[in-house]
Amino acid sequence: MPPDARLPRTRLSVPAYIDGVRRGHRATLARAITLVESERADDAAPAADLLDAILPHTGRARRIAITGVPGAGKSTLIDALGMHLVRDRGERVAVLSIDPSSPVSGGSLLGDKTRMARLAVEANAFVRPSPARGHLGGVAPRTREAILLCEAAGFDTVFVETVGVGQSEIAVRQMTDCFVLLLLAGAGDELQGVKRGIVEMADILAITKADGANREAAARARTAYAGAMHLFPPAPDRWSPPVLTTSALDGAGVPELWAAVLAHQAGSDASGQRLARRREQAVAWLRELVTIGLGRALTRDPAVADINFDRPDVSVVQIEPAVDVGAADDNAVR
Repeated sequence: MPPDARLPRTRLSVPAYIDGVRRGHRATLARAITLVESERADDAAPAADLLDAILPHTGRARRIAITGVPGAGKSTLIDALGMHLVRDRGERVAVLSIDPSSPVSGGSLLGDKTRMARLAVEANAFVRPSPARGHLGGVAPRTREAILLCEAAGFDTVFVETVGVGQSEIAVRQMTDCFVLLLLAGAGDELQGVKRGIVEMADILAITKADGANREAAARARTAYAGAMHLFPPAPDRWSPPVLTTSALDGAGVPELWAAVLAHQAGSDASGQRLARRREQAVAWLRELVTIGLGRALTRDPAVADINFDRPDVSVVQIEPAVDVGAADDNAVR
């Protein structure tokens, strides 16, 4: 066989996927995530059957989003935090790491796992990188489904590490319980602290790389952000986002960060906000599935598939509104 030949990898049966996932078999879990991420038409039905079967076994894990600008140390901090949970607290941890996809080749490096060298080899941990595939908001198209599979596999905590995000990319908040925003000292602290958007959405803020010569700058950034957080309106559950300093290098602040996550969970459980948040997320998931389904149905329509939009004689048709929205009342607009 030529060295570059590749044997086709067969899919498991749906019962085999279900059994392997429920047993916490990491190789089967990885293959199950590959199945639900697949864009092949013949994988859609078994993926749907798999998700239907594991849904009753989901919902018990903590869903934690770790987000921040590129270079904030997301992967390195998750490695330190995950080791704290696995070694010190005896928990099982899953990490879903989203890597950006190239707009030119469509490929992804999927290198975040290399920054989690300790956690990736732990028996009670599972690290899965996935390509964003052009999906906006810092997550992949099937991150929600991957979270459910990890929960069905019995993991206590599921971390979602986003692509480096900006002020308005907050899609990950619509699929997690706690939104942890990592920040760097000296990146326009006072100005960034008062901006609306991602800072306003955060449940916990952590100034990273607070070690060595950067320790004093991190302390100043923490003070600036803590003061800025008072400018935002209170959350429905009256939670006031704490601002912490952390160092993945020496472990400083890592236990305190996890203590803040647990405090947020306790408060949201007591107020009923976590349940309400998950209900809202379920509705958002349904809307996204409908949008994806309609988009696929449209692109597979023969009449649409035959259109070459690159031709110079093909132009966008302007459709005139049936109602003068500016002059219509609320009952006339549908």
